[in-house]
Amino acid sequence: MEHNSNRYSRQTLFAPIGPEGQNKIRASRVLVVGMGALGTVLASHMVRAGVGTLRIVDRDYVELSNLQRQMLYDEEDAAQSLPKAVAAERKLAKINSDVRLEPVVADVTPLNAESLLENIDLVLDGTDNFQTRLLLNDACFKRGIPFIYGGAVSAQGMTAMLIPGRTCCLRCLIGSGEGGGGQTCDTVGVIAPVVDIIASYQAIEALKWMAGATDSIRGTLLSLEVWHYHALNVKLPEPKRDCPTCRLGQFPALHPDEDTISTMCGRDTVQIRSRRPFDLESWEQRLKQACRVSRNPFLLRAELPEGERLVLFPDGRVLVQGTEDTSRARSLYDRYIGS
Repeated sequence: MEHNSNRYSRQTLFAPIGPEGQNKIRASRVLVVGMGALGTVLASHMVRAGVGTLRIVDRDYVELSNLQRQMLYDEEDAAQSLPKAVAAERKLAKINSDVRLEPVVADVTPLNAESLLENIDLVLDGTDNFQTRLLLNDACFKRGIPFIYGGAVSAQGMTAMLIPGRTCCLRCLIGSGEGGGGQTCDTVGVIAPVVDIIASYQAIEALKWMAGATDSIRGTLLSLEVWHYHALNVKLPEPKRDCPTCRLGQFPALHPDEDTISTMCGRDTVQIRSRRPFDLESWEQRLKQACRVSRNPFLLRAELPEGERLVLFPDGRVLVQGTEDTSRARSLYDRYIGS
């Protein structure tokens, strides 16, 4: 107990948190979706603050280009192609062994979004696309769970805390998310400090909520540009009267469709979801007849003669890397995996 008390002493000395707030933080169960640049900073803050349970979800694996801004990873993680959720859990466990960590290697879809929110008090957005954000938004508002949105690209970032029954939802702010202008970290780049700043603002609102200091919640959409420094802090609008999420209760993102293929924006990658799991060992034997194959316990990579790469995950997902053409990706998938 003395060890734990000393660990959080500087945080509990901060009067708005105090010992009572720290106990509330310790009892909190937080979900971070996306363990990239934002997610790694968010997860580090949550673990160091002493949350009771942290569930981390990511569909991707560590690559060398991630290390410039994704703070929990190192060159060994990239060399081993470790799934980000697995690599992050290993680092976080060394930071605070008192926190219960629940790593999940998965794509968030309409089929599993609500189950990922099971027994969760707060959801933090570490994602890189509006499709997943709207999915989380709808799941959170359906279940009455606060959702702290954050996004960063280039030298710009935005964040807002969205609370069911108290604020508008993300759909009220951005609509369907189709008007985002197409900028991603992979097309216009990103500098690491803006990621840290936005994630830290998200973490501050999370601490307020968990500690019970809800009267201090900012209630604004904060937008920053840090290279030339511009800041805009705008009060959140009222929910739109026709919003299908926070007004009509339709939660459109939660309705699964038949589309199992999607482009990972700016990644030169197409993801295809299979209805069957993959036994990586047997697929290694099968694919090595025609491809150069490498495998670890979490994924299998096959370098195709055509120049693209297939990445197979045990849950049935396949990344076709080297193209954003869904027809080309489907053709390669059918050729090597089958329909």
